[in-house]
Amino acid sequence: MDIWFVHEWEFHAAIGAIALIVALAASWAERRRLRRTNLDAVGFMPWTTVYLIAFLAAIVLLGLAMREWFAG
Repeated sequence: MDIWFVHEWEFHAAIGAIALIVALAASWAERRRLRRTNLDAVGFMPWTTVYLIAFLAAIVLLGLAMREWFAG
């Protein structure tokens, strides 16, 4: 971690941003699944669960990064 990030908040912000991107992709995929034309092609991925876990991780990590950034 010391090689790529100078501060610990940068690491938390980067991982939080990745989690936020995953949450947005899962939200898009769930919307796409709900608006499908072939009602028999449901799929197997639990997009709502993926979204909730990724969004929770993003909120926690980005909040932690902001707290560390403001602390100096």
